[in-house]
Amino acid sequence: MKTKRHISVKALAMIAMVVAFALPSRAQTSDTFYSNIDWQFNFPISNSFADKASGWGMNFEGGYYLTENFAIGGFLAYHSNHKYIPRQTISLGDNSSINTDQQHTLFQMPFGVAGRYVFNRNGMLQPYVSIKAGPQYARLKTTFNAYQNDDNTWGFYVSPEIGMNIFPWVYRPGIHVAAYYSYATNKGSVMTYDVDGMSNFGLRLGVAF
Repeated sequence: MKTKRHISVKALAMIAMVVAFALPSRAQTSDTFYSNIDWQFNFPISNSFADKASGWGMNFEGGYYLTENFAIGGFLAYHSNHKYIPRQTISLGDNSSINTDQQHTLFQMPFGVAGRYVFNRNGMLQPYVSIKAGPQYARLKTTFNAYQNDDNTWGFYVSPEIGMNIFPWVYRPGIHVAAYYSYATNKGSVMTYDVDGMSNFGLRLGVAF
């Protein structure tokens, strides 16, 4: 019985030592790098093809601090917006037309480089300003009856952002909140609809590391 108790005490002591050594290491890593995983909600601007606000989006970002306050890294995000078009007669040219309802979908996936300047980096509340830029893949799709028509496009994406990492505890993770505006140069055509540029305002809520 004493032997088992002795082994248990030794095991607990070893676990405590591992935790004690691991925690500073974790803090040091978190101080050098940052990452965010977010759910996002966006509002399309000046886009009649799929202009309904949507919460079908995610954002992934990570970076390395080059100085005390400035970090550079990378990001990847995606979002889908939708719009239902009631039944109507659409002229297709060449004396042809179709009478149908439609479901429009606009899928956007930007990725690239992110730069971030953080204020009060060692505090519980860490506000920041950020800029993201890179290519964007976008797919315009309309579905009608048993058919669909789509267009795959590429463009250049840029997005200023303001946000805050909140760390209520000594060690990570924390909470991430942000607001952003984005513009992409993607152009596309589906049936009688044309899209020239894509603008969005959005909100993010997620986990900060």
